[in-house]
Formats: sequence, C-alpha cells, structure tokens
Amino acid sequence: MKTKSLIDVSQKNGIAIVKLNRPEKRNAINDEMRNAIIDMLLELNIEDTVKAVVITGAGTVFCAGGDIGGMRERLKAPRGKVGFNGWRRQKQTHRLIATVHHMDKPIIAAVNGAASGLGCDLAFACDFVIAGSSASFSMAYLKRGLIPDGGGLYFLPRRVGIACAKELIFSARTVESDEAKAIGLADRIVDDGRLLTDAVEWAQSLCLGPASAVALSKSIMNRSVDLSLETVFALGSEAQSICYASDEHHDAVTAFLDKSGR
Repeated sequence: MKTKSLIDVSQKNGIAIVKLNRPEKRNAINDEMRNAIIDMLLELNIEDTVKAVVITGAGTVFCAGGDIGGMRERLKAPRGKVGFNGWRRQKQTHRLIATVHHMDKPIIAAVNGAASGLGCDLAFACDFVIAGSSASFSMAYLKRGLIPDGGGLYFLPRRVGIACAKELIFSARTVESDEAKAIGLADRIVDDGRLLTDAVEWAQSLCLGPASAVALSKSIMNRSVDLSLETVFALGSEAQSICYASDEHHDAVTAFLDKSGR
C-alpha cells in the first residue's frame, strides 16, 4: 500500500489500517492531513483487495482535534476575510467526515489514547468505535469558543441520545473508557496492547458478504433513522434488485442448492 507523510497506510488480510501520523502534534488535523485522509479513503474505497478499513493514531493519542496552531494563523487574516475563509475550510472538514461516513466498506475507529474535538467527530463518523483501556473522549469545542463542526451535532445524539449529547458538548468534559462504553461512545473496550489486533479481527468478521451487498445495506442504514418505513422499503427494493443480478448471489444460491441436492 502507499505511504503518505501525514498518514501511514498498511494492509493486513484485506483490512486497510490508516494511521494518522503527526504524533509530535498529537495527530491534530491540519489542512494538509485532512486532504491526505480524504484522498487515501477515496482510493481505498475503490480498491477491491480492501474489504474494510481501520483508522487509528500513531503514538499515544488518537487525534487531538483540529490544529490549534493553524487556528492562530487563520485569525491573522484580514478581519473581513476570516469568516469566508472559515466557511471554505468548513466545506473541506465536512467533506472529510462525509467521506468517512459514506465509505462503501465497514470502517472502524481504533481509538488509542485521547480523542478530542474533531478527533471525536472522526471516530463517531465511523461505523464502529473500539477503544483501548487508556482511551478518552472530549467534545472540547466550547473550550475554543466554537461549536462542534465535524459532524458531532449529528452523530453524537445518535450514539448517546439528545440529553447526554448536550451534556457532553456543553460541559466539554473528558469521558474515560469505562464510561464511554457504558453510555455508547465506544462499542468495545479492550486492553491497549490488543487494540489494533482486535480492531483488525473485528473488521475481518464484517467481511462475510459480497462487497456490493455490504455497501448497499450500509448506505440505507446510514439514512434509515431519518426515513419512514415505506421509504426504507423502497430503497431496499431497489438495492435488492441489484443483488438479485449479482454474480455473488447467483453463485451462493447455486452452491447451496448443489450442496443440499435440491
């Protein structure tokens, strides 16, 4: 697999491991890293040898959020341009989170150490969150005079409920791993030393079905919370018609019937 300076990518048994690689900056996401992650995920999404993706951080921190140094530089722009420049950067941040959320393949956040601000949003945009025992989560935006801008206002209430989401955002407090599991921020907690191994094993267990069926199912489920039953049925019918015509469906039915002698 390719290696880029701000992200390190490897592959193990069909699972791509995307590692944020700015440990000296606690893997804080600057403009260059954000764009590198987007580009790499788009490549992995169309790579047939990749069945699922795991995102983690180099060193002892998953992701400290947005790069504070970059924020200081942005504020040096002429006052009349700060707002519009920020709007354009927001579009790229939203593109990053949307790219993660809309991956056709299962994607797991393996949270090692702290996930703060945009780091939380990045994790919650994934299908699943597995965290090491030393992991922590903090929706720290209000400490910087900002609102959650990386999808937290959408993903967090869906994970923990609206009241809990408000409390975590308004307090900007740090949630340790045990509480994270209890309230739904993390789906699994494992020993730090097994985090990446367990994340890859979990990802492999999600690759049973054909890539097309996985992608279609995920696409509908990602929207189902906001849709009526009838709309989900309609989308499911369209997706199923694609599955009916697939080689995987034909081969699976033929193999079953041949084995059963029917």
